[in-house]
Amino acid sequence: MARIILIVLTAGLVIAGGAGAQNDPNREEWISLFNGQNLDGWIPKIRRHEVGVNFGQTFRVENGLMKVGYDQYGGAFNEQFGHIFYKEPFSYYRLRLEYRFVGDQAPGAPEWAIRNSGVMVHSQDPATMPAAQDFPISIEVQFLGGLGKGPRTTGNMCSPGTNIVYGGKFETRHCINSTSDTYDGDQWVKAEVIVLGNEKITHIINGKAVIEYADPQVGGGNVSGHNPAVKQDGKHLTEGYIALQSESHPVEFRRVELLNLKGCMNPSAANYKKYYVQNDPGSCK
Repeated sequence: MARIILIVLTAGLVIAGGAGAQNDPNREEWISLFNGQNLDGWIPKIRRHEVGVNFGQTFRVENGLMKVGYDQYGGAFNEQFGHIFYKEPFSYYRLRLEYRFVGDQAPGAPEWAIRNSGVMVHSQDPATMPAAQDFPISIEVQFLGGLGKGPRTTGNMCSPGTNIVYGGKFETRHCINSTSDTYDGDQWVKAEVIVLGNEKITHIINGKAVIEYADPQVGGGNVSGHNPAVKQDGKHLTEGYIALQSESHPVEFRRVELLNLKGCMNPSAANYKKYYVQNDPGSCK
């Protein structure tokens, strides 16, 4: 009997040891938010339409790319700015993706939106956006394509319904340019955003950090049609939704991936990661 118990205990140790060996605390476990096949996990919200309505098939998947197009708008853009939100919010993370501008801007769209798109972080829940709302209350990592007329930076910071602290000072400017290079034509550009709650947000373009700021908070203007009860000026933003933008110029996205930096920070746990910066004790296994 003792021999049988010993065998069972030994087997148990082997199983436990095997499970532990499967977790490399240094291995980054990136999540693919976009599967390259369909829009599963994503929620469209286009101005003048209710949440969940993908008007004119603005967002579609073709050849492994998430494409934004306006060929079904009937020839009039009509300020139908849109966003497509990932289904759940995050607080501490790295987000990386690739984008490129293609084709011509939708007819009737504003000139400032030529080769203009972006990704929103710390965004409000799309379910709280009325049909008339133009932009989500959020922080925008603005993507701009070059126009062949000189410098036009990308990875800028824009703030629909928000303010930030930049260079140690409270900042109410709607957009602040980054220090990026200009990217003309239809070339793919790699963008990364490091979001650390409300402590710090860093934009990275093609491997180069181009702007950094802190303490995003609700406030300011540049958002309309919203529910006033949702825009709680002064509220500090520690988490929120991620949304890719449709701002009238055709754009394509690929490799939309996220590395969650919030997780179990107990070295004894099976799912401990050294790169976590925000502890989530409830997630420990």
